[in-house]
Amino acid sequence: MYDRHPTSQVVAYNEFLFLVDCGEGTQLQMTRYKIRRNRIRHIFISHLHGDHYFGLPGLLTSYGLNNRTEDLWIFCPPPLEAIIDLQLKAAGTVLPYPLHFVALDKEAVIFDDKKIRISCFPVSHRIPCWGFLFEEKPKPLKLNPDLLRTYAVPSEWYGRLKSGEDFIMKTGKVIPNEALTIPAGPPLSYAYCADTAYNEAIAERIKHVHLLYHETTYLDSQRDKAFLRGHSTTRQAAAIARQAEVHRLLIGHFSSRYEILDEFLEETKADFENTELAVEGATYFVSG
Repeated sequence: MYDRHPTSQVVAYNEFLFLVDCGEGTQLQMTRYKIRRNRIRHIFISHLHGDHYFGLPGLLTSYGLNNRTEDLWIFCPPPLEAIIDLQLKAAGTVLPYPLHFVALDKEAVIFDDKKIRISCFPVSHRIPCWGFLFEEKPKPLKLNPDLLRTYAVPSEWYGRLKSGEDFIMKTGKVIPNEALTIPAGPPLSYAYCADTAYNEAIAERIKHVHLLYHETTYLDSQRDKAFLRGHSTTRQAAAIARQAEVHRLLIGHFSSRYEILDEFLEETKADFENTELAVEGATYFVSG
């Protein structure tokens, strides 16, 4: 409704494309916005309400029809594996690629690469539901090329300098690491809070993230309805952002009863200024 589709996000980091939730129409939207879906190796499903996963069976089948061979990992609530298996069997579908399910049943690190770590944490919805925290690992130091030439630093020392070692010249003179390197920027982070009622415990799990996505299904006048349905309001999302001391807040998952979203932004910004609307098809850069 109002040209807004069910929830799905793509988190891009270096060579990775992570798909977070997969509501109806996700395939069409990926085509529309030229997402290279074959680069997706990992899919994260927050919970088993249809607007967050009904697009997944079709996506998995399309991968098979396109002769995908690369492994695909799905991180999800435990019942989803049986649901997908039943659908595939009912259709007589045999996927030509390995499909792996990882059950979300406790707060944990669920993906750990040399450059990025992803963890899940519980949120407060009507059924088991998970948020996801994407954390870049500390970056290596950058080398100062001018000073490397000045001190005639051989290339075999470059890796050691990036790791923080001091340089020892052939004469025995020690050149401090900070004289030859440039500090890298701070590790970046992004938190995705799926459908959730207001829950202050969430703020402790996402402390100081650079970008927080938090649902705001209702305007603040609908707090009672939000609580009953396991959702949050504008000012509740702002409160979580303040408590977590995040850099920026991105709000979304707006109820279909609202056509115009200006008031969502106004209410949230009144309590947390650095807020943006999650606009369909837009790209948001995580920065320090």
